[in-house]
Amino acid sequence: MKHLDLTPDQLLTTTRSVRRRLDLSRPVEDAILRECVEIATQAPSGSNIQPWKMLIITDAHKRQVIADYYREVYFNLYKHAAVPGIQQTFEAAGLAEQIQRINTSADYLAEHLHEVPVLVIPCLIGANNPMTPPRLEGAANYLTAPSWASVLPAVWSFMLAARSRGLGSSLTTLHLLHEQEIAELLGIPYETVTQVALIPVAYTIGTVFRPAPRKALEDVYRVNSW
Repeated sequence: MKHLDLTPDQLLTTTRSVRRRLDLSRPVEDAILRECVEIATQAPSGSNIQPWKMLIITDAHKRQVIADYYREVYFNLYKHAAVPGIQQTFEAAGLAEQIQRINTSADYLAEHLHEVPVLVIPCLIGANNPMTPPRLEGAANYLTAPSWASVLPAVWSFMLAARSRGLGSSLTTLHLLHEQEIAELLGIPYETVTQVALIPVAYTIGTVFRPAPRKALEDVYRVNSW
């Protein structure tokens, strides 16, 4: 696969959450996925332990089951509980049109998730030491932060590598409300392995993406104090 002609800054500023522009009819080659995961192995992790695996799901039945769980949460809980509050926040900031586009694309992904050719589930493997619990629920931040910091850079590296090869992706987490059921479906040892996200992956329809509206630098840049 020929890489897209992107500078590092272009790659970083145009790696979008892709939902409606995923090509649902085109398969993704295993060799391309392997390249993306291999690049992700170079991401930093605490003590260079790399306490993660990426589970690649291409089996149609398993994708269907995962998508059904995702849709259950999205349409029965998220749309009714989270979206109204998010929408009010966006509208108050004068971004009503933007939230409408996001809602439409999120609806589309939920409806078509089972058709996405590849679903990727990054998994965090619990450490065998008393300082880090095998699962992170309820643990103090000073214990959980090193674990998340050892897997999320690899997730982002994977998504950047995918973008550079003409693939689109989107980091989602709603399936985690059914994490244990999905662990059973995929043979993941739930007691010691935490699913981090669910990433739909497919070739994109068109390869041109642009930087999106974001907060002004003055809103996020601080020096020496809050």
